Amino acid sequence: MKLLLENWREYLNEGSSLVLKINDVPLNVEVASDEESIKKGLAHRSELGQNSGMLFVFPKATQQSFWMKDTDIPLSIAYLGEDNKILNIEDMAPHDTNGVKSHGPAKCAIEVNQGWFDSKGIQPGDHVEGIDR
Repeated sequence: MKLLLENWREYLNEGSSLVLKINDVPLNVEVASDEESIKKGLAHRSELGQNSGMLFVFPKATQQSFWMKDTDIPLSIAYLGEDNKILNIEDMAPHDTNGVKSHGPAKCAIEVNQGWFDSKGIQPGDHVEGIDR
């Protein structure tokens, strides 16, 4: 399993983009899968496209936590389990240093403009297509 995950992470190169689908709703995402790109995330950006976001791919599925220390855009985050189903969705305020945790082991996270998931009717338990290669 570890080798499969490592190969999968290499396939999703940093700086590349993918189109994911959640409930048939397309979402364009940038991929962050190494330590540096995961750490940087969407920090220091002034805007994010309407149907755009960032997919974070972790080295292994564990409980994750994100904060917004250097991030100027209000975001929503969805944590995904190993089955590509959404564990939980949380809103995050700019510059908040409180961690927002996953509700269980997460192999990925998706950040989007705050309210995007809600406006599309996306909720915990929904399946994300496009990353299960």
